[in-house]
Amino acid sequence: MKCLWIAIKSSMIVSAMLGVSSLSCAADKFDIGKNEYMTNCASCHGTTGKGDGPSAETLKSRVSDLTVLSRNNGGVFPVSRVYEVIDGRQQVKAHGVREMPIWGKNYSIKGAQHYDDYPYDPESFIRGRILALIDYLNRMQGK
Repeated sequence: MKCLWIAIKSSMIVSAMLGVSSLSCAADKFDIGKNEYMTNCASCHGTTGKGDGPSAETLKSRVSDLTVLSRNNGGVFPVSRVYEVIDGRQQVKAHGVREMPIWGKNYSIKGAQHYDDYPYDPESFIRGRILALIDYLNRMQGK
């Protein structure tokens, strides 16, 4: 009987470990900010955010290192500024010429494709995607 109990406990522990393992894989899969970054930003900014993506060499200006945004802003992550840069629908004179795509417009178009069978609020979709991306950028700081 004791051996059976040990086998059951071992099975429970292994199952619990596998469950945690599959949850961490699921968490990566559903990290909207990370997915947005890898899909839309990594080609220029690189997978680590250092500005060394495969397309960076083709651009006229140097690609920003996104891992130092907080450091360059007195230790505070500049949420509003980053939001404006990503959204891009409002001209920010200080940013000069834009080589980066205007993601606010792109998200609006992408969102409409997903919401064709019921009412679509483009601003909510855009805001959600940008805020998820900003959250991921904030997690990249100092790495």
